[in-house]
Amino acid sequence: MTTTIPSLDDLPAKPKVLPPSYLAHVVLQTTTDNLSVMRDFYTTFTGGHVVFDTPYASFLTYDSEHHRIALVTFPQYKPKVPDTAGLSHIAFTFASLADLLTAYQQRKKHGIEPSACVNHGPTTSIYYKDPDGNMLETQVDNFDTVEETTKYMMGEAFQKNPLGSEFVPEDLIEKLKAGISEKELKRKGDGVDMRQEEFVARTR
Repeated sequence: MTTTIPSLDDLPAKPKVLPPSYLAHVVLQTTTDNLSVMRDFYTTFTGGHVVFDTPYASFLTYDSEHHRIALVTFPQYKPKVPDTAGLSHIAFTFASLADLLTAYQQRKKHGIEPSACVNHGPTTSIYYKDPDGNMLETQVDNFDTVEETTKYMMGEAFQKNPLGSEFVPEDLIEKLKAGISEKELKRKGDGVDMRQEEFVARTR
């Protein structure tokens, strides 16, 4: 089979770029002293396993990809400085609210506590911080389709309050056990609206 790749001359002046197939992995820089701490944290946090480990780098995965998270260090790397430009957070999606809350409880048994629990409208999200202070989001989609989510995000409610409202995971766990449906529980609830200053303070 012949592979066809257009020449530069065949392309328009500013063509639409071919999107990638998927996001493969994230690489985080850490200090030399914290490499093993970060490796152990992410192995526990994701329920994953290490596939490559040296004094200067660790790769791990939690699914069929050969590595999803890489941790690298060099002697010149310094600790993370809050309130600087750069990556805000990494988000991990779960298939159901029950799965999200199961992982929440399992992490608690390991001493990993969330910094914020927010129903944003599009997602129900639980935020954590890793040992370096990087923010991590674990989430479940609140709508069944991308089209429904996009419609909500373009609507008035999300424009007025994109952060959403706080929730207590234990409350959702009890309601799920009582037979209330995930769809109902994932609706933007009656919790206290999350203020921007509060969210930043908890996740910085």
